Amino acid sequence: MRLQLVIANKNYSSWSMRPWVALRQAGIAFEEVQLKFSDEGRVRGIEAFPSPNGQVPLLLIDGVPVWDSLAICETLAEMFPQQALWPAGARARQLARAACAEMHGGFRALRTGMPMNIRAAHPGKGMSAEVQRDIGRICALWRVCREHADGSGDLLFGAFSLADAYYAPVVMRFITHAVLLPDDAQRYCDAVRTLSAVRAWVDGARAETEFVPADEPYA
Repeated sequence: MRLQLVIANKNYSSWSMRPWVALRQAGIAFEEVQLKFSDEGRVRGIEAFPSPNGQVPLLLIDGVPVWDSLAICETLAEMFPQQALWPAGARARQLARAACAEMHGGFRALRTGMPMNIRAAHPGKGMSAEVQRDIGRICALWRVCREHADGSGDLLFGAFSLADAYYAPVVMRFITHAVLLPDDAQRYCDAVRTLSAVRAWVDGARAETEFVPADEPYA
């Protein structure tokens, strides 16, 4: 079976980061196909791939497309049950799915005010009352997840799960914008930063040189 993951710039593409981190951290073999954003934020070259929505990430399974990051992650969990990408406990799995879905469809103020830009440092930029509410909600959600963790450790459910892959871009945003967090949330961010897949993604982002104006509101 051939798995190909089509992504965009590692510095900017939070959507791409999630399934890439999930695959890499779980040790699932895949081929990375990296495209680049145009100045306007469109994905150059995506028309060469069977992406129904014209976006990344795109997972190709023997050439058959699965699009949308949440659908890709659910597909990986189904294809590789031995990797335990969802927590083992029923309540923990419910919370993990809900946390991923809330990230997938929510926190719009945070997304807009603090876009992911791993190479940059913008302390305090983008903060507003709406962004602060999103941050508070995220910290509260992380706390609930930790209360239902299957095991020890500072990740959301003890061992690595798709929920950690989903919130890795949020951790990157918090670092770039130097967000002050409660101690438990900061411990979680520190744990995510040390994941081997996250370190590899960050290294790739820092090696990039492209500047995408659409993703650089504070440059």
